[in-house]
Amino acid sequence: MTKQEKVDFVITTLNELYPTIPIPLEHKDPYTLLIAVLMSAQSKDIRVNQITPLLFAKADNPYDMIKLSVEEIREIIKPVGLSPMKSKGIFGLSKILIEKHNGKVPKTYEDLEELPAVGHKTAAVVLSQAFGIPAFPVDTHIHRLMYRWNLSNGKNVVQTEKDAKRLFPKELWNDLHLQIIWYGREYSPARGWDLDKDIITKTIGRTSVINEYNKKKS
Repeated sequence: MTKQEKVDFVITTLNELYPTIPIPLEHKDPYTLLIAVLMSAQSKDIRVNQITPLLFAKADNPYDMIKLSVEEIREIIKPVGLSPMKSKGIFGLSKILIEKHNGKVPKTYEDLEELPAVGHKTAAVVLSQAFGIPAFPVDTHIHRLMYRWNLSNGKNVVQTEKDAKRLFPKELWNDLHLQIIWYGREYSPARGWDLDKDIITKTIGRTSVINEYNKKKS
C-alpha cells in the first residue's frame, strides 16, 4: 500500500465505524466547551462530564464565574484532578474574556493561547468543535495511533500534528480527529490492546509495532 492508499483506508474505515460522531465533552457553547477541555487535561472525559454540570449550574458564563472565588471553583472541580491549577485557570481566563473579549471566547490560536491554562491542544479543540475552524488537536490517542499506523514518527505531538495535517484533507480534520480518538479508545488502546480487533493497525500498521505485539503474545 502506498501512503495515500493507507490514508484513504483510514478515512474509509473510520467513516464506516463512526458515520455520526459523538462529542466527547458535554457543552452548550464555546465558553462551556473551553472550560470542559481545560478540565479534561490528564483526566478522563467521563469524569469531566460528571463534574461540569455541577460547575455550570453555578456559573456557565465568565460573568458568573468570576463571582465565585478560586477556592469555590476548586472545591467543585476537585474530583477531576489538578484542581489548584485548573481552578486558577478557569477564574483567570474568565476575567480576561470579560476584560479583553467582551465575555466572548476568541476565534484565533493566538488569543486563545494567551489565556491562562490554555495550551495549543485546548485552543485547537475549541476552534474545531466550537467554531468549525479546521484544526487537528492531537491527544494521546491520536499520537499513539499515528505512530502505530506508521503515519508519523512519534517524536512529539507537534510533529504528529504536522504529519496529520499534511496527510489528511483539511475539510476532514474536524471529524477525523474525533473519529481517531474514539477508534483509539475502542479498538486500539494503550493497554489491553487486541490487535485482532484493531483492523486499521492490523492492515497498515508499523511492522516493528506489530512484531513487538506478536512477540509479547507468543
